[in-house]
Amino acid sequence: MPRVAVVGHVEWLKFAVVEHVPKPGEIVAAREVLEMAAGGGAAAAVQLRKLAGEASFFTAFGDDSYGHASAEELRGHGLDLWSTFRPVPQRQAFTFLSDDHERTITVLGERLVPRGDDALDWDLLDDVDGAYFTGGDVAALRHARRARWLVATPRALDVLREAHVAIDVLVASANDRGERYAAGQLDPEPRFVVLTSGGEGGRWTGAEGRTGTWKAAVIPGEPVDAYGCGDAFAAGLTYGLAAYDDIGRALEVAARCGAGVLCGRGPYEGQPTS
Repeated sequence: MPRVAVVGHVEWLKFAVVEHVPKPGEIVAAREVLEMAAGGGAAAAVQLRKLAGEASFFTAFGDDSYGHASAEELRGHGLDLWSTFRPVPQRQAFTFLSDDHERTITVLGERLVPRGDDALDWDLLDDVDGAYFTGGDVAALRHARRARWLVATPRALDVLREAHVAIDVLVASANDRGERYAAGQLDPEPRFVVLTSGGEGGRWTGAEGRTGTWKAAVIPGEPVDAYGCGDAFAAGLTYGLAAYDDIGRALEVAARCGAGVLCGRGPYEGQPTS
């Protein structure tokens, strides 16, 4: 199995399952309420652990009850957790999960990410085949670059731009304004830019001029909610590159991971295993 890792962030999520997202001034009743450690870094790390058997997660938590609960829960998911606690509240998020299978998220508080000078075992990344970067400072990104394949999200674009580190794959979105990317925003350009379009699949472009597309995978059941689909997709892509060194095969794995999560409640229930 390839060795995989995530360098990124965690949020404590509160989910409300509702018929629809309330309109301004409207009150809706939640049928179900869930709480758990999640966020893009955590969700991707757990998906990678399920695919590879083990995964390292480099992150930071707030030093409060939610931060410590997040760390305990993520260890319970089997992650090899490398983390530090900051003297600030744990970042939280509130999410509506509506009957149209969509997720609507409000984040609360400062985004906590690992820093390269944190006392974490960064040398482990020398032996990692694939790493996914969702957040950190420039030094943390340079540590992540020690992996053979480095995948990143545009939500960390400011750090990617500042660091001038070569990214193998940037996973961007054709639909989500917070995850878009335009050529020229990074120097050097990523080796591959992957643009996702949800149920329509997506397209990719290589720095040398190659292009390609992929189709969305057939969903393995009834859709439930979309929370974590993109995170699982990025994790599957990271795993596929680490295992096969081929963008086409890696995108097939990624598409299956995204489709699986759509059929489970929240980020973890529908995640495929190896």
